[in-house]
Amino acid sequence: MKYDLIVIGSGPGGYVAAIRASQLNMKTAIVERAEVGGICLNWGCIPTKALLKSAQVYNYMQHAANYGITLDTPAKPDFEAIVKRSRTVAETMSKGVQFLLKKNNIDVISGFGKIVKDKRVEVSQPDGTTEIYEADHIILATGARSKELPHIPQDGKKIIGYRQALTLPKLPASMVVMGSGAIGSEFAHFYASLGTKVTIVEFLPNLVPVEDEEISKQLERAFRKAGIKVMTSSAVMSVDTSKELCVVTVKDSKEKIIEIEAEVVLSAVGVITNLEGIGLEEYGIEVERTKVVVDDFYRTNKEGIYAIGDIVHGPALAHVASHEATICVEHIAGLN
Repeated sequence: MKYDLIVIGSGPGGYVAAIRASQLNMKTAIVERAEVGGICLNWGCIPTKALLKSAQVYNYMQHAANYGITLDTPAKPDFEAIVKRSRTVAETMSKGVQFLLKKNNIDVISGFGKIVKDKRVEVSQPDGTTEIYEADHIILATGARSKELPHIPQDGKKIIGYRQALTLPKLPASMVVMGSGAIGSEFAHFYASLGTKVTIVEFLPNLVPVEDEEISKQLERAFRKAGIKVMTSSAVMSVDTSKELCVVTVKDSKEKIIEIEAEVVLSAVGVITNLEGIGLEEYGIEVERTKVVVDDFYRTNKEGIYAIGDIVHGPALAHVASHEATICVEHIAGLN
């Protein structure tokens, strides 16, 4: 089938691009291998904020008397119910995006998308079958995933990534968080708020190292006040998962080697772009430092192929990807 535009990836960049294209009378399809809405909506920004909201409500209830409210019994967190609410919020949002795509007559093609010669997209299924679709224009919006350290691989049980952190079966008594970026800091705050003993290990001198130092210092004070142990200028050397508790070996800021026991280790050392297997090398798309090189209108070095979102240089933020999508599609339509 021939389309005016095919978008690979349905995150906040991909689905916004598809909807805007449809509004501009382009015959549009979107290729998605997992849940519609992408990582941000299903496994990132949205469900994480739902967890944080529950933590905030619990914190308010712990200090209800300060607001002139008397509780007959102390508030207790129901971890299973909190996780269930978070997943329900994400699922509801995903269904909302599916509705918008259907309303705008956008074909949703399930499978793994790869660009092949002559502006075609090969979509593969888990059973190995493939289908080819043609388009005048193709937008790559494949996003990013959790980065793993080679010497500390995630097993999904004791050493986990953000996906498992969103759906743990029970509240852990203790946790070591490797990395203090947005993902690490949010989960550290959430779990500490519910009573988990949390230690953050950050390789760089400041928490949330990409933010202003003043913000970092204020966050560190808030975390320490909340009972979170903060270790900056420190590195996790290894994690032994052979015992009931993980034994985390850390080199601290004074080059001292210490061991920390924790029920769970959350690896939050950043994200890596999803560029593997989508046909960039075969097609000759220029890549620089794990990012696709694009111009001001998100055109790659190959005519008719565009890239937006986490896979291009710039802030890896949902609203940035959506804005890039609009600029890109309106350029394709000749509006800018």
